[in-house]
Amino acid sequence: MKVAIGGPLKVAFRPWVEGLENIPDEGPAILASNHLSFSDSFFLPAVLDRKVTFIAKAEYFTTPGVKGRLTAAFFKGVGQLPVDRSGGRGAGEAAIRSGMDVLERGELFGIYPEGTRSPDGRLYRGKPGGLARVALATGAPVIPVAMIDTEKIQPPGKVLPKIMRPGIRIGRPLDFSRYQGMDHDRFVLRAVTDEVMYEIMKLSGQEYVDMYATAAKRQIAEAAKAEKEAEKAAKAALAQAEKEQAKKDAEQNDEDAARNEDAERNEGAEQHKDEERP
Repeated sequence: MKVAIGGPLKVAFRPWVEGLENIPDEGPAILASNHLSFSDSFFLPAVLDRKVTFIAKAEYFTTPGVKGRLTAAFFKGVGQLPVDRSGGRGAGEAAIRSGMDVLERGELFGIYPEGTRSPDGRLYRGKPGGLARVALATGAPVIPVAMIDTEKIQPPGKVLPKIMRPGIRIGRPLDFSRYQGMDHDRFVLRAVTDEVMYEIMKLSGQEYVDMYATAAKRQIAEAAKAEKEAEKAAKAALAQAEKEQAKKDAEQNDEDAARNEDAERNEGAEQHKDEERP
């Protein structure tokens, strides 16, 4: 990653970084970042000397085909941990255990508290289960990170990336040792997560939305579906109106033709009578 991808990535995109001094030279730490783009997991490790281990959705490791195998090989090669997100609480526990294992080895653990990429560039409410529980269970400091403009490099649907300079702001480590032993208190988990998200918001300058990104994506999808259905209904109504108008026009043409035919017939009859008169 550092040599084959990290080097060329830094040369091509020249990402700017603030706060590198906040990353410890050794020992465990949690990097909690906003999530704007698939490339976030490339740019952040590329600018650090230390290895960062993220948890990644299992689909990156199980997708069939050539592209799927290459993707799986890449993620395995850079040490990312597959987590099945479809298994409910069991999947969440697996992710937490994976993060704790990384930190117990004295390494850096990367996590996106929003749980998924932002659908519109805004910062969404952090999920309290993973980040806060791992932080409180291990005592590792949480370092807030803000990715800047990475969503503009390769927006959804675009194949080729746009060459531009993304940014990375790294905040000061947050210590939550005051909550030690309270990693199952949901109010504490919420407070820890909200504090981290507030620091990320200050670093990123994003607008904060007090709802989960998954819910926002669902709303956006439902709105797009409703808009599509409305357009379909409008087109159907227009087609029906045009069909009815065409039918009316045809009937009117028939009536006009019939009247013209009657008028011609009457005119012919009158002319015939005039010709028969002595």
